[in-house]
Order: sequence, then C-alpha cells, then structure tokens
Amino acid sequence: MGYGRLFRLACVGGTFETIHAGHKKLLDEAFKQSDHVLIGLTSDELASKLNKPYNVSPYRCREKRLRAYLDSMYKERYSIVKLDDVYGVAADMAELEAIFVTEETRPRAEEINSIRASKGLKPLSIVIVPFVLADDGEPISSRRIKMGEIDSEGRILHR
Repeated sequence: MGYGRLFRLACVGGTFETIHAGHKKLLDEAFKQSDHVLIGLTSDELASKLNKPYNVSPYRCREKRLRAYLDSMYKERYSIVKLDDVYGVAADMAELEAIFVTEETRPRAEEINSIRASKGLKPLSIVIVPFVLADDGEPISSRRIKMGEIDSEGRILHR
C-alpha cells in the first residue's frame, strides 16, 4: 500500500448524473483511504431499469463529466467500469478490499458481501460516507438538482 492508505483497491458506484457536493465527498473519501478506486458507472440500460424520476444523460456524457472531475484531482488513481447490473465487478473481483457507500446504499453493499461469501471471496470493508446536506438540511441529490430545487452545492434555488 502506498502513502499510508488503508486500502490498495476500493470501489464506488453510481449514476453520477451531476457531479455534486455529495458525489465529491464520496469520491474524495474513497481516494483519501485507497491507493486506487474502481468506479462503477451505471450504463444507459441499467439507468432505464432503475426508473429514475428524471431523464438520465447518456453514459458517454456522464463519463466525460466524471473523468473531468477525477482527472483534476486523481489522475491515474482510478478506473471506470460500466455497470450493467447493480452489483458490477464488486461481487466478483477478489482484489477489491472496500466499498464506499452512503447509508442509503449500504444494503446493496451488504448484498454484495453475501454474494462474495457465496463465491468464497473475502467480504469488502463497507465504508459509510455521510450525506452532504443542502441548505434546507435535506441530502443533496441529482434528483433534487434536476428538479430545480437546489444547485450542485446544495444552495436552495428560488423559483
């Protein structure tokens, strides 16, 4: 392990429709504790199955925005993989050591660990990163941004 980090290889997943303060905190925490972060980015097909309450941008657009943020801070310390299902490579990749989630996505991480156990793989350390709250005390989310309630930093937008 390099630089005194806890994990050699960790993962995080999401749709990353807008790169907002909550996403940044989740990603920053993963990079702070890990040498390399594998980022699962929801495919267009999976996004349509997840019934998001807003139109999701095409995969390539979301990937481009995500890479722009990551390259500005973590160049060469990440890999992006397309998520065609909700588990992605986290359920199969033996080298993974940790998964970074919010309280909302913790149950999915626990499911992933159950799948890993059934395959004889070591469970992932589940690292819960607290939500970033908007000015109104509610979590920042892409849904709220797309609906025009808040901006990407959580400031209330007056209509």
